[in-house]
Amino acid sequence: MTDKTISSGIARIKALDLLETIPELLTHHLDKRPHDVAYRYYDAATKSWIDITFEETAREVERWRHAFAAMHLEHGDRVAMLLPNCIDAIFFDQAALANSLVPVPLHAVDTPKSSAYILNDSGAKALFTNKMLKWKQIREVSETPDLELVVILDEEVSQPDEKVPVTNLQAWLANGEGHALPLGPHSNDLAALVYTSGTTGNPKGVMLTHRNILDNIRGVLMNILPGEQETLLSFLPLSHTFERTTSYYLSLGMGYTTAFNRSIATLAEDLKTIRPSVLMSVPRVYEMIYGKLRDGLAKKSKFVQFLFDWAVEVGYRRFCREEGLPVEHTARAFLDPLVAGFLDRKVGKQLRSVFGDQIHIYISGGAALNPTVARVFLALGVKIYQGYGMTETSPIIAVNAPGSNHPTTVGRALPNIEVRLGNDNELQVRGTNVMKGYWNREDATQGIFTEDGWLKTGDVADIYNDGHIRIKGRIKEIIVTSTGEKVPPADLEAAMENDRLFAQTMALGDDKPYIAALAVVNPDEWVRLCQELGLDPKDDASLKTREARQAALRRIKAATANFPNYGVPRQVCLLREPWSIENGLLTPTLKLKRNIIRQRFVDEIEELFSALTTKKH
Repeated sequence: MTDKTISSGIARIKALDLLETIPELLTHHLDKRPHDVAYRYYDAATKSWIDITFEETAREVERWRHAFAAMHLEHGDRVAMLLPNCIDAIFFDQAALANSLVPVPLHAVDTPKSSAYILNDSGAKALFTNKMLKWKQIREVSETPDLELVVILDEEVSQPDEKVPVTNLQAWLANGEGHALPLGPHSNDLAALVYTSGTTGNPKGVMLTHRNILDNIRGVLMNILPGEQETLLSFLPLSHTFERTTSYYLSLGMGYTTAFNRSIATLAEDLKTIRPSVLMSVPRVYEMIYGKLRDGLAKKSKFVQFLFDWAVEVGYRRFCREEGLPVEHTARAFLDPLVAGFLDRKVGKQLRSVFGDQIHIYISGGAALNPTVARVFLALGVKIYQGYGMTETSPIIAVNAPGSNHPTTVGRALPNIEVRLGNDNELQVRGTNVMKGYWNREDATQGIFTEDGWLKTGDVADIYNDGHIRIKGRIKEIIVTSTGEKVPPADLEAAMENDRLFAQTMALGDDKPYIAALAVVNPDEWVRLCQELGLDPKDDASLKTREARQAALRRIKAATANFPNYGVPRQVCLLREPWSIENGLLTPTLKLKRNIIRQRFVDEIEELFSALTTKKH
């Protein structure tokens, strides 16, 4: 970036210091850059991408504000949104906030039962969703006594609901004409009730204020300095605080352009079309791209594979020098200046083109990024910065920064956040980004705070002398074997998934004499393995054969060679069906629902731990 660009970026950051509420993130642009593109979305009717400026966005938000005003809602009333990422989600959120209402974002992929629970727990007065079917499914599983209106965005309403009035978007907007607007919010008013997806039990409503979110944005911008103009591609759910704070609120406040991904199925195409300079993602997306890269590479010649490995070796040394990390030297390191440009053109450029080759700052959060994936991407010029946070902290606690990007850590705490280690090396946090508490859950609120007011994250961590934080896993998820050995499952699972046979894995072994694993196979690699073993890849019985399990265990042992012997799985159960949000085994942020997986595969798990113990008797 040029000095002028950096100076302009800093000026935009300083302008945010004057803001007290989220609606000002939009309105403060209107006298500076009204005609700049704020959002870009795909119009299925015209099959084209549509740009909308800050001025046009503000004008449409004003229409929505009047329609909300016509409902005669009171300051602090909750209104729910069950929508995919789209421009209407922005209009809804900005208008609700500007009218001092509290948005309740529902997960677009959640079950009707969970959505109904959140509607009732929050006491939402209105629900905005894109399809009538979604409302019908919610209505079938539960009464919603607090709901006063349902607005359907993408369809005409042919049959009004018997108990809750249902209307379409255009009729709702038309009804707002001429209604006076209410007063705006204060900085300590609630800006959202975000329900944690959770891996067990009912979700809890996290109460986040305008100040919580704005201060978190300021902290991020103190750590990572974007440029004067950036383009983002939004594809993580806007019901997830990570996406709301970064791809939405931070981008809006800085005056950037945010484009909405059409669907996960079109993500690869949209990346090349939009060419985002800033990207917020969970590790799974980077790992899937890496997996396709590996699959393609396996079909290439040995010479091409050699060039790839050499490019990664050379590129990673460059990355380490730039970030102040120890540099690994090999016998051919002296050739780096001679071959670096050639290798980057042949290999690095190919990977960067997958993302549109305008990469500036790419963030990975929500879970640990596989170290092998991180090494390859960083070596080939995809600048990924790992971060860490939780919904309760608005959400970002720490993130790596340019010049000190340590890929085995989640970076340093943001400058306006304090961190410390408590009992069992649990990371604890204090700052203005920390939530007010859980909605209607005083017991849970008290339970997550220490007596002196620090938030307990539930994560085991190390804090190094230079301030970098390494997350070792959830306290409740650390496997403790019957012999007393402690095994962080996430590290072990990431290592196993370096082998392309394993698409998803889950380590097991609590109170057991050894570690075992459930493993979902990669279909293509499973076919190749079956060909080697003389098995039928389409026959589910092949997954349970001694030959397949032994071959899988050999590959697991090789992938986990750096782990202590007690941490290497000694039994494995191979599975065909992927774990997904739809089948209830992943959270909306693609984390394993470990307890649900254990319940789903209780017989398989029992067999895993009876196999070796039976042999001993």
